[in-house]
Amino acid sequence: MAVAAPVSDLADRATDCADRLREAGRVLLASHIDADGITSAAVASTALARAGIDHEVVFEKQLDADSIAGIAAREFDVVLFTDFGSGQLDVIAAHEDRGDFVPVIADHHQPADRDTRFHLNPLLEGIDGASELSGAGASYLLARALEGPDGDNRDLAALAVVGAVGDMQDSDGGLVGANESIVADGVDAGVLEARTDLDLYGRQTRPLPKLLEYASDVKIPGISNDEAGAISFLTDLDVDVKRDGEWRRWVDLDAEERQTLASALMRRAVASGVPSDRIEALVGTSYTLVDEEPGTELRDVSEFSTLLNATARYERGDIGLAVCLGDRGDALAEARRLLRTHRRNLSEGLQWVKNEGVTHEEHLQWFDAGSRIRETIVGIVAGMAVGSPAVDRSKPVIAFAEESAEELKVSSRGSHALVRRGLDLSTVMREASQSVGGDGGGHDVAAGATIPIDERDAFLAEADRIVGDQLS
Repeated sequence: MAVAAPVSDLADRATDCADRLREAGRVLLASHIDADGITSAAVASTALARAGIDHEVVFEKQLDADSIAGIAAREFDVVLFTDFGSGQLDVIAAHEDRGDFVPVIADHHQPADRDTRFHLNPLLEGIDGASELSGAGASYLLARALEGPDGDNRDLAALAVVGAVGDMQDSDGGLVGANESIVADGVDAGVLEARTDLDLYGRQTRPLPKLLEYASDVKIPGISNDEAGAISFLTDLDVDVKRDGEWRRWVDLDAEERQTLASALMRRAVASGVPSDRIEALVGTSYTLVDEEPGTELRDVSEFSTLLNATARYERGDIGLAVCLGDRGDALAEARRLLRTHRRNLSEGLQWVKNEGVTHEEHLQWFDAGSRIRETIVGIVAGMAVGSPAVDRSKPVIAFAEESAEELKVSSRGSHALVRRGLDLSTVMREASQSVGGDGGGHDVAAGATIPIDERDAFLAEADRIVGDQLS
């Protein structure tokens, strides 16, 4: 017997979309190429396959008039868009009106001023798409609606949670809102474990000194960005931090050892004058994929999402999809190779920003990497820069990189504190880019755009004005 829909407010929309997909002979599944988009595609593809619906999967870096025309040229009767499509409905609807294809959309981004019948988006029902439901979450609701009478797609909650974390929806210590219902499904299905834990990246794979040294969200003097300090802190603990001469990992510690280390870390943070709200951020909810091998990046949801992001940033969404669909051989090996490349490029990019610095306007700050930082990762570098001394946390940061000889890629990152004061980078990117003949959008805390290459300064002036209005 089928289990109740996880998010009742969206159940009717999900059912409507599922019914139309079942009627289709063949479906083209088009998805965004990032961690949330790849998991969205994996969830939807698995659900379509289980429902016996013939389909193909394609990934797009961005959905614009040209890519939508290319999708239409594939001559599928029905196109399922996951993790994008809502913001491009004006262009999609023109194809729909011509009879090129019937769109079915499972997305969480801000919709354009046009609608279509088969449209599953949390924002249409008053649910926040930036913090309560990701693209993979929308795909998951669709997957649940695609279940047959005896079907059960709750195991796909694991990938939906990877997508939500990849979309930074857990940034306040855990997933909230509609996402919590999906977590509960995953726990009930036995594929996910959620528990309060030290909220540091790399619990499964990083040796303890690296876990602490690289923990950038909460800066603890003498430990963060300080290899010798991290080692000294660990060796002073009443914990066996090495085994057979090798550093242990967080995952290797038992509950008592973890408690000892976490308590000592808290005491050090307090003694170092770290503000109490930052100390609280050291603890959050960890999500573990219980069917994956312990000590691997697939076991921890945040590490899994980073692996997928690495495949996306080098336009190998097919590799990320294969890993999501269970390939633990060649695809996983290639994903790990891409991750190593990705980490090296991010490190070099962040170092470049630290060396060159940022330029300050009245309400924002920016840097232009030109061709020195790959346009697919400049947004991540901007996000890392927000957590570094190179950037003023009281202003959003805007990053530019060359996309082509004609176009600049723009990425923007803010903080949740700025969002609470009124910042909405989705609006900033959309309006400022459109004012110079480009286009953009995204979320309140992180958004992007593409603009003509010679319009940077005009774009900056308009973006600075809009941010000023929002924060005034």
